[in-house]
Amino acid sequence: MKQTVTVKNVEFGAGQPKICLPVVARDDGEISRQMAAIACCQPDLVEFRADWYAATGDRSARRFALDGIRTVLPQTPLLFTFRTAREGGEREISEADYLRLCLEVIEDSAADLIDVELFMGDEIVRQIVEAAHAQGMAVIASSHDFAKTPARDELLRRFRAMEALGADLLKIAVMPQCPEDVLTLLSATAEMDAAGTRPVISMSMGPLGAISRLCGEQFGSCVTFGAAGKASAPGQIEARALRTILETLHN
Repeated sequence: MKQTVTVKNVEFGAGQPKICLPVVARDDGEISRQMAAIACCQPDLVEFRADWYAATGDRSARRFALDGIRTVLPQTPLLFTFRTAREGGEREISEADYLRLCLEVIEDSAADLIDVELFMGDEIVRQIVEAAHAQGMAVIASSHDFAKTPARDELLRRFRAMEALGADLLKIAVMPQCPEDVLTLLSATAEMDAAGTRPVISMSMGPLGAISRLCGEQFGSCVTFGAAGKASAPGQIEARALRTILETLHN
């Protein structure tokens, strides 16, 4: 039976998809400017993309940046993500540095949720999941393919691997090459939502996949990523327009 996940009174896996807006900033001044725009959109979740932030390796600077985001939206869950270059992020990082970074963020209780990439390997994923849960932090396990859409069976295998590793939310983002690829992603999402025990997040990227960012409630994706100015991935829809469409479909 599927369980919902509640973080700061936001229930993931119930109702219409929650809107996440990313902070993709190089420095603290840019974070402040982006947060002013994000706050006006009243998101359900804010994502700090640490791979964009120039001082991510500096623990005190990183904590200052995260505290600044929380000051602007103290009641909104904050997601910490370092998206590696191999999965579409801004820079690469060694496995050891990735693990250290995530464990420091967890130890500092600097966010409410943390993203961990499935392809970092089972041992690293398990360590991050265990540490996060010990601190009361939720984990999003993720897998991204910016080149193609894997076969349906492979998408389901990845979802199930994330579930087996103890993640709280299971996320897959892929790039479609044809309309059938979008249907493949939606079909896998619907099956995992029906058969799994954890809330699912999925998206087909780019203009061709934009419909997948809108129909999550119908196919089982509990979060959709929008934009308040600067987008973090291709195909993200402006936040206010996104909320209007989600509410229209919900009602």
